[in-house]
Amino acid sequence: MQENEKKNKKQDIYREAAKLFREKGYNAASMRDLAERVQLKASSLYSHIGSKEEILVKICFDNANHFIDGMEKVENMKGGAADKIKALLLLHIRTAIEETTAVTVFNDEWKHLSEPQLSEFVKLRKDYENRFRKIIKKGIDEGELKDLSAEIFLYSLLNSVYWLHNWYRPQGKIKPEQLEHDIVLMLMDGIINVRM
Repeated sequence: MQENEKKNKKQDIYREAAKLFREKGYNAASMRDLAERVQLKASSLYSHIGSKEEILVKICFDNANHFIDGMEKVENMKGGAADKIKALLLLHIRTAIEETTAVTVFNDEWKHLSEPQLSEFVKLRKDYENRFRKIIKKGIDEGELKDLSAEIFLYSLLNSVYWLHNWYRPQGKIKPEQLEHDIVLMLMDGIINVRM
């Protein structure tokens, strides 16, 4: 198998594994199930992938790095806290819409990671949340956001977008543009200080 062909097959394996983990859950999914999906013998699958956990690690860390990269761009953009929070909400919404399967695994299956990957992953999540919290606190301190608990702000915003992957269907009645508009409008109206 040529290098390019092997790379494409590996990407196919990761994509199908994410779908399998979403459908069955990480623990119930087997390498045999995955091999059938990608039309390989189980023994041939191991020439592409070392283990089931290797796949989980890749999916979780690829998504974590995607959000960390997004956070860095937001931190460096011009504008106040409200603009930055809106950009972060859009990052979560668009990722949930475009990468539904991988986001499901990232949100729901990361607890199955082994050490040291589990601790590294938790550290990345906490780093992201701390940076988000810092943006919120700055907005509160400067009077741009309502003077409420930064913790409640943070987890209300994040939990409002974490559930999207569970019900959003691209072929459904709600279009991505409406989803983005309605969620952002609803959440931002709840946090911006209108007395400014």
